[in-house]
Amino acid sequence: MRSERVGIIDIGSNSVRLVVYERVGEEAYRAIDESKESARLSAAILPDGSIAQADIERLARILKEFRMLCHVHAAETVRAVATAAIRNATNGRQAAEQLHLLTGIPIEILSGEEEARLGFIGMINSIDVKDGFLIDIGGGSTEISLFRNRTLVRSISLPFGAVNTAKTYTDQGNASRDDLKRIRDMVLASVKDEKWLSGHPDLPLIGLGGTIRSLCKIDQKKKKYAFTQSHMYEIGKEGLNELSDWLSSLDVQQRTKVEGLSGDRADIIVPGLIILHTLFSHIRASRCIVSGAGLRDGVFYETAFPEKPVVADVLADSVGNLLALHPAVFRPHVEQVARLAAKLFEDLSLETVFGRRALDLLQTAAMLYRIGVTVHFYNYYKHTFYLMVHSRLDGLSHRETVLCALIASYKSKSKARSMMLPYKDLLGDTDADLVYRLGSLLQLAISLDRSETQPLQEIRANVVKQDLAISWTSRHDPAIELREVERAAGEFKKGWGLRIRMTPATFSR
Repeated sequence: MRSERVGIIDIGSNSVRLVVYERVGEEAYRAIDESKESARLSAAILPDGSIAQADIERLARILKEFRMLCHVHAAETVRAVATAAIRNATNGRQAAEQLHLLTGIPIEILSGEEEARLGFIGMINSIDVKDGFLIDIGGGSTEISLFRNRTLVRSISLPFGAVNTAKTYTDQGNASRDDLKRIRDMVLASVKDEKWLSGHPDLPLIGLGGTIRSLCKIDQKKKKYAFTQSHMYEIGKEGLNELSDWLSSLDVQQRTKVEGLSGDRADIIVPGLIILHTLFSHIRASRCIVSGAGLRDGVFYETAFPEKPVVADVLADSVGNLLALHPAVFRPHVEQVARLAAKLFEDLSLETVFGRRALDLLQTAAMLYRIGVTVHFYNYYKHTFYLMVHSRLDGLSHRETVLCALIASYKSKSKARSMMLPYKDLLGDTDADLVYRLGSLLQLAISLDRSETQPLQEIRANVVKQDLAISWTSRHDPAIELREVERAAGEFKKGWGLRIRMTPATFSR
């Protein structure tokens, strides 16, 4: 299978980051390395608005190290983009040209509009949301965009971020009440003529960048949150208010002891938070959703998939990508299992019981149930559970990810109960029953293609008294499947209270 590697460098106002992606085959991809170095370019701008020669040389050293890492990983393409600090510097273009000469890496200076667009591509390919606002609080600028029907409608780049706001309005990160008010007033003054920002209340605000990721980690630590990922974490209005009040009351030294907050952000987290909180209140957002994908991801999609950088179906694309990265899974088999599971779901009218979204969870679980085999065949269901929980499944909430992993790895009620325990705070009162029923239903669908030869063409299921009667047509004798159904029948009865009865077959030619 063909593979190529791409290095994406983001020269931000606060930090410089490298991500090396590997593209596998035609459509699959994954990140294989990541590096970050603090730059604080926005804080180092000279009084005349220029970047000092010493800072250019320091940046060149970082870029040379990143170039070496790209070479080690055999990344044939290296793309470096620069944002607000270089964009707004009076000598920004000269600095980019000098960096190119010193490192051999061409530097693209993104406009505010380009930065917003690329951040949007990264986000919209990883979150299944139709309408909302997107905010990216960097070190030296803040981009905020409105999107409708998954299409970017309007955006604006504001000339302040966490680093330059801290430099201008705080005493080395310490902020008085008057300082906080000055920041809020500055933010509101900058958007007073942007009527579109306040014309769409109750939409979610999707957040990118270090400020929102740090707030997520702090909130997760406070709540002893069981799920380790920040992507798709939600912070409501009340939670954002509490974080704003609490963190603003601490000085820089006290903030260094806050769990979840890295020491190099202790002095800039409050300015970034006040920017976020002010704009959140101004647009009257319903909630804040953390996106773990943004600018660098957008640059990668545009580089690797220039003809179609935006995916049509986030969940389907994510499932397909994960499957492609686990080639030991026989694709025709899991597609057959997903088809049979969907037919059982339909015939049992389960949409009226569990809702339409449950079918998406069931089919996702069906497609991914065997990925654990790539770790080890024995007890592969445990590896499947771990891989699904720890591999970002875009298009699912944290609760839905855990549910899919539980359904995919289902063996028995007792095993499922023990696997649920660490995530009990994420799950609802009826979720255990959902897992038991859909998990045992999936096991039945898996039994119906045990040989992985797709013998069954059609099935039809209906409940007759205490039996689940399944009629079927097949291409060839499904003797292996029929024996496997007998083995699955006991666990199915525990979940459904129904015996499985396979009716006489119809063979097709």
